[in-house]
Amino acid sequence: MQVLYEDNHLIIVSKDAGEIVQGDKTGDTPLSETVKAYIKERYAKPGQVFLGVTHRLDRPVSGVVVFARTSKALTRMNNLFRDGKVEKVYLAITANMPPEPEGEIVSWLTRNERLNKSFVSPVEKPGAKLARLRYRLVASSDHYHLIAVRLLTGRHHQIRCQLASIGCPIKGDLKYGAPRSNPDGSICLHAAHIKFEHPVSHLLIDADAPVPATNLWRTLTNQGQDFTSLY
Repeated sequence: MQVLYEDNHLIIVSKDAGEIVQGDKTGDTPLSETVKAYIKERYAKPGQVFLGVTHRLDRPVSGVVVFARTSKALTRMNNLFRDGKVEKVYLAITANMPPEPEGEIVSWLTRNERLNKSFVSPVEKPGAKLARLRYRLVASSDHYHLIAVRLLTGRHHQIRCQLASIGCPIKGDLKYGAPRSNPDGSICLHAAHIKFEHPVSHLLIDADAPVPATNLWRTLTNQGQDFTSLY
């Protein structure tokens, strides 16, 4: 775990692929408990440590996660996410080049709880939620392409599902059409950048998580270092 920012109200960390943000039926230690242990030790906190989960990343995804250290910050961060006042930029690696170098994907997503998967519909249908994102092709190698994505809505598996819908399944993402898994079980999707007004101090918070330490990530991101200024 790498701490990207912390104060009395918030702590922002970089999650590794494979970590779960919050406890689930697997019983694996979640990132939230790791962060609590860090706070307890760093600040010599007696008793229980309060930590609120403001948003989540899928287990195979890496990158920025924001936790609240106070109930006031948790309520206000929840409101910021709900109202679309948190800017999030993701990076995805795909084997296929998108049909256009940049654009907006607008579709309707239906979530299947049993399969833990979302499905795209081009038109509104009962139970479906509107999903919007903007993307831009940032860099390419001989076999892979780096796409920067800015989420305009926050839906279940939205980036994974919508990129697959334009013929660009994320590398390693078997669930959405990638031909092979990654050896470590990750998918090549990284929450790279987050920006918002601090819910208590009202300072501008701007945090970046370093990309995974693999040759492919390094090669592609070295070509496209200005990805956070794309939008």
